[in-house]
Amino acid sequence: MSARPIDRREFRIPHPTLGLDVYLRNKRPADVARFTPERTVLFVHGATYPASVAFDLALEGQSWMDFVAARGFDAWLVDLPGYGQSDRPPQMAAPARDNAPVVATDVAVATVGAAVEFICTREAVARLNLVGWSWGTAIMAGFTARNRARVEKLTLFAPLWTMAGAPALADTSGGLGSWRAVGVEEMRARWLRGVPQDAVARLLPEKWFAAFVAAALASDPEGAAMSPPALRAPNGVIADVMGCWMQGRPTWQPAEIFCPTLIVVGEWDADTPPAMAQAIFSRLDNARTKQLTLIGRATHAIALESGRRTLFETVQTFLESTG
Repeated sequence: MSARPIDRREFRIPHPTLGLDVYLRNKRPADVARFTPERTVLFVHGATYPASVAFDLALEGQSWMDFVAARGFDAWLVDLPGYGQSDRPPQMAAPARDNAPVVATDVAVATVGAAVEFICTREAVARLNLVGWSWGTAIMAGFTARNRARVEKLTLFAPLWTMAGAPALADTSGGLGSWRAVGVEEMRARWLRGVPQDAVARLLPEKWFAAFVAAALASDPEGAAMSPPALRAPNGVIADVMGCWMQGRPTWQPAEIFCPTLIVVGEWDADTPPAMAQAIFSRLDNARTKQLTLIGRATHAIALESGRRTLFETVQTFLESTG
């Protein structure tokens, strides 16, 4: 872990349409007063776990946010509405079956837009780098396609694309409510799908998984108080997976991306398998540069696994490169 002093700041900003507050966290080297667009980066999470857990959980003393800040970057994350330390939509206080799915992709894109404008205005930068994980790749790419002048570089980590058959998060029962509860055993089972049994202990040390579960449940006290404890997550993304990506209708088009783009995916990713990353990569016809990296012996959650340093270095090299 770097000994470089890191400042941490927290902000709450209004969502542009929901009447809710959204949580942002910032980490930066304490010895730097101003940052360029090239050294400013915003992270957004996927369908289940908030960014404040996914990107800022210190394992062996350092999170991905810490790593980026120690390299001289102004690192930001945003929890979408209904996740982490952002406000929950009122529908999440009622039984899930009482309301339709909340926090769809368009709401998430608007959230990122509000976060980008806040950061750019506060820090006096015209643009910044974006990093999305899983569903967050569709969010960040969707924003980028509509706001080219605001995005320096785009990183898509475990990217979501169109699919055949039912994915892990789909619900074909016809009873999709406003939110879902994800228990600890479901977290583990989904994480390790497709991982050879003899690789599990090395891939995901038990103490790391325990730390992740503790942080995830702490981000949702109401869910943690359920029996058994669970993490609640909005179902808007599930409705979009079923209504868009499973129907061959993505919410964004790779040909609309013009900035340098990096795609990273794990060999054992069962949620967004490497074929999805390849499909996106082959369609990035207008990106100034494009790169696809496959990380061996890694799953959908590389950032929280034993091989996470490879992910960090791959993304960092891309962010620090010229061109």
